[in-house]
Amino acid sequence: MIDEPTEAGPIDYVIVEFPGSQMTGEGLPLVVELVERGVIRVLDLMFITRGDDGSIAVIDVSDVDGDGELDLTIFEGASSGLLDESDANDAADAIEPGSSAAILIFENRWAAPFMHAVHNGGGQVVAAGYIPLADIAASLDAAEAR
Repeated sequence: MIDEPTEAGPIDYVIVEFPGSQMTGEGLPLVVELVERGVIRVLDLMFITRGDDGSIAVIDVSDVDGDGELDLTIFEGASSGLLDESDANDAADAIEPGSSAAILIFENRWAAPFMHAVHNGGGQVVAAGYIPLADIAASLDAAEAR
C-alpha cells in the first residue's frame, strides 16, 4: 500500500465514541471530502460496539446503525487488515459500556512532501504525538492567568 516510507505522510489513528451507540454519520462526509481532496488516505476503518456487560462486537461497516440497510458503502473494503480483534479490544477499553466507536487509521497525505524533503535533507522524525484540544485549551487558559 505504501511504496517507500519517505513517500508517505505520518500515519495516525483516532477512536471516536458514540455514547449510547447513537451514530448519526454526520462526520463521515467530512472524511470523504478530506480523502477526495488528497488531505488524508484512509488505511483502515472499523466500527465496534461495547455491550452493557462489557462484551465487544465488530459492526459490519455496511450496516452501522443495524437497520439492515447499507449506510456506509463508500467505506466498504476500506479495511487493509491493519486493525484486528486486539485493536477492537484495546479501543473498547477507551469507551463506555453501551457505546459504539469508530476506529480510523489514516495517512496524513498533506505532510508527505514535507516528510520526503526532511528525509532527503538527512533529517528524521524522532518523535510525534497528538495533543487533545482540551489540553491545548487548558494550557492557553493557564497562560492567560499568568
